[in-house]
Formats: sequence, structure tokens, C-alpha cells
Amino acid sequence: MNCLITGASIGIGQSLALKLAGMNYNLMLTYCNNENLCLNLKDYIINNYDVKCVVKKLDLRDEDNIKNIIDEFKNELGNLDILVNNASFSCDNLIEDKTKEEFMDVLDVNLVGTFLMCKYGSRIMNKDSLIINMSSTDGIDTYSIYNIDYAVSKAGIIALTKSLSLILDGIRVVSIAPNWVDTESTLLMNQDYLQSELNRIGQDKLIKVETVVKKIINIIVDNSIASGTIIRIDGEENE
Repeated sequence: MNCLITGASIGIGQSLALKLAGMNYNLMLTYCNNENLCLNLKDYIINNYDVKCVVKKLDLRDEDNIKNIIDEFKNELGNLDILVNNASFSCDNLIEDKTKEEFMDVLDVNLVGTFLMCKYGSRIMNKDSLIINMSSTDGIDTYSIYNIDYAVSKAGIIALTKSLSLILDGIRVVSIAPNWVDTESTLLMNQDYLQSELNRIGQDKLIKVETVVKKIINIIVDNSIASGTIIRIDGEENE
């Protein structure tokens, strides 16, 4: 079984890669900036699990790069069983300060990049394969005054997931929409601001990365979870 995970250097992508390696999945892990972290993860997986693991740099704003990544996956690992569109980007500021370029950059990475990965990745997918798109509760109802572009991109991923579930025959397409997760980027934020956001939306504590990974694994093993399903994770009470 073969899986491609975008944004695999840290956080959810990294933890998921380790879990799937333990389940004997061959992996392609992509990164945008954290090359050393991704290569270290690859080395650990190869040294500890009997699977193939390759690492590729991926710019989700570059359609040709995405096409090449899919071609390389086919050549190096074979057909694709699971695609996890985990990579995302944010640029938080007020609307009067946000430029068109910033807005489009977020949409290009989060939404258009996910669309292109689904478009080209589905061409090499096996029957009964799976696409998991990472959205956010910000795409539903926890958006703030600072992240209009991020919220729009994550709402778009939900609509994209539902649309693709009607289009891609034989491929399940499911989206996960978690609230604040205890990833490295979250923990590096201004903690006063983070706490104010948690209070604003009524989230008692950060969701553990392991909780999100557990949800993803459940989607993989439970074929009764229908294509087009959006799985919301508000907090640890959902674990």
C-alpha cells in the first residue's frame, strides 16, 4: 500500500507518517521549507520499518511541480492508495492590511494546491483508494477577523471534498476539520493571543496531534465512512 502526505515534516503530517509506516505503507513525504526535518524523518522510517520512503520538495503553487511529483510517485512507488492533503499556509492580518497577493497566496497553497493534488493524484489511484483533505473549523464557524483568506480556503476545501465525492468514482474523499491543534506552529504563537482565541470559540484545550492522527487512521480502516463526509474535531472530548 502506498501513501503520499503533503506537509510531512512536522506536526500531523510527521506523526501520521510514522503511524502509517508502522502499518506497512510505503510513503512519499513532501515538504516546502523544512528539508532537514523531512530527511531526518525519512531516515528514521527506513531504519525502523520495512517500507519504502521517499522525500520530495513540493510547492503547491506550482502546477508543474505537482504534476512532476505525481509522475515521480508512480515511477518510484507505483499506484497511489492514500493521498493526504495536509500542507497549509496562513497569513493572519486585518482586511485593511491584507494585500491581494497575500490573499491569493493562501488560496493558492491551501485550496488550489489541494485541488491540483486531487486532480493529478486521482489519475494514478487504485480502485477503492482514499483522499483525505485537511480543512479546519475556521472553514465552518470559528473564523476570526485576522484570517479571512485562511477561512475561505478551508471552507473551499469542504466544498471541494463534497464535489469530488460526486466526481471521483471508486475513490473516497473525506475531509477532517479540527479546531486548534497542539502542533509546533500553534505552540510557537503568542500564547496570550492563543488563549484569547480558545476562550472566544469555547475550546477548553488544544487538541492533541495524536487525536487527529487517530481520526485519520479510523477513516483509512473504516470503509463505512462515506465519500463526502466532513469530520469535525472540536476538542479532546471527541477523542
